[in-house]
Amino acid sequence: MLSRLLVPMDDSEMAQQALKYALENHPEAEITVLHVEGGPSLMGGAATALALEEDPEAAAEEHSKAVFENARELAAEYDVDITTEVQMGHPARAILNRADDFDAIVLGSHSGSLVDRLIVGNVAQKVVRQSPIPVVVAR
Repeated sequence: MLSRLLVPMDDSEMAQQALKYALENHPEAEITVLHVEGGPSLMGGAATALALEEDPEAAAEEHSKAVFENARELAAEYDVDITTEVQMGHPARAILNRADDFDAIVLGSHSGSLVDRLIVGNVAQKVVRQSPIPVVVAR
């Protein structure tokens, strides 16, 4: 039985589907929603903007509010409390660095634009290939 799930989320529909899958199929599990800020982007804009902030950690928390608000609203529909966590850096690395503390990772199949996926790479693909724990990819 899976008792601790890590659900990485951004503002994509696929991330919402991943959380919905976790909530529907593992209602008794402790769910931690992870949002990663400052990852690679076209021309390095997101990482650069975060690095230039006076307090990068506070800026990352602020940028994560909308993602966490949506996640909490969805979890409330299932009467489930979730934990939220913000990390900074490359999404795949941040997810994999947290993996050992969980029984499984549930993530969306893709996010971002086609150009972002081609240049930055597919986070789900990297996590599936390198994860030390089971990974569920939701569509």
